[in-house]
Amino acid sequence: MTGGLAAHLVVERVGFRLDVRLRVAAGEVVALLGPNGAGKTTALRALAGLQPLTAGHVTLDGRDLDRPATRSWIPPERRRVGVVFQDHLLFPHLSAVENVAFGPRRQGLDRRAARALARDWLDRVGLADHVARRPRQLSGGQAQRVAVARALAVGPALLLLDEPLAALDARTRLDIRAELQRHLAAHSGAVLLVTHDPLDALVLADRLVVVEAGRVVQEGDATTVTARPRTDYVARLVGLNLHRGHATGHRVRLSDGLVLATADRGDGDSFVAFPPSAVTLRPDRPGEGRCNTWAATVAGVERHGDNLRVRLDGVLPVAADVPPVDAAGLRLATGQPVWAAVEPTAIRVYPVAVT
Repeated sequence: MTGGLAAHLVVERVGFRLDVRLRVAAGEVVALLGPNGAGKTTALRALAGLQPLTAGHVTLDGRDLDRPATRSWIPPERRRVGVVFQDHLLFPHLSAVENVAFGPRRQGLDRRAARALARDWLDRVGLADHVARRPRQLSGGQAQRVAVARALAVGPALLLLDEPLAALDARTRLDIRAELQRHLAAHSGAVLLVTHDPLDALVLADRLVVVEAGRVVQEGDATTVTARPRTDYVARLVGLNLHRGHATGHRVRLSDGLVLATADRGDGDSFVAFPPSAVTLRPDRPGEGRCNTWAATVAGVERHGDNLRVRLDGVLPVAADVPPVDAAGLRLATGQPVWAAVEPTAIRVYPVAVT
């Protein structure tokens, strides 16, 4: 891989080890997702040059930025890397145009050319009338636009986005996400988006990499990852119930002994996944011959869009989405016994081993 990012990030700290391989082609947007403490921020800091590697390497456009084995290390200010942080981290004493011009000035542009470039970028992000304002005079959305312009103005070979939308309100996030999508589509360099928000990842990224406990647990395009989650975290992220068992034809025996009938065929160790909307609840035991039913206990109830999301404990812990019109008859109080069912056609079956 001569262009883009090729990295093997190994960082060891007391009680934690990051060991992640990343490849991002020029012009590609990759989202790095994972729960808190998974190592996302450590990975981003290593790529930016703020966290030296213990082992491995960071190679950008064929040039080593960090390779401990050969004692190669390029400081942050000499890397062709732009960073947009969650809280934008603009220089508070500089105006918007001076913030954006800072990077080009460090690259050697004279003051006039750097300010002209900065004004052009502020115009691109819709802030042509805000060039003289300082960060405290900007709204959160405006400040984040300045941060995006500042990062892109240096023409980075690698753009790092660290939860860039997390600090914004819902309406502003929607607008900035759409703008960011447009700018990333036009950017010729590699882009790594660090986020915990699946919507940001699905809208902005070409490919997803999921990390847990410092290691990659799943990667692929959005369709593959969302259709076939491989860990509980990924399943929750994409809104699916996920269990593991042993498949024989159209039957899957789960670890707790329950056997689910499925429309999919399987063979050997397999995952079964199905959406909460496919789980139906009833107060009484169904008649004989009904497949895929089990006794459960209500563990919690919360609003989820137009439905109620019901968490169930018992032989098969799952989440079920119940329309409000059906909820009254079920008496959905914590500890209430119910019967749950899922149709065979709603269950996806796929092997545990990655093929």
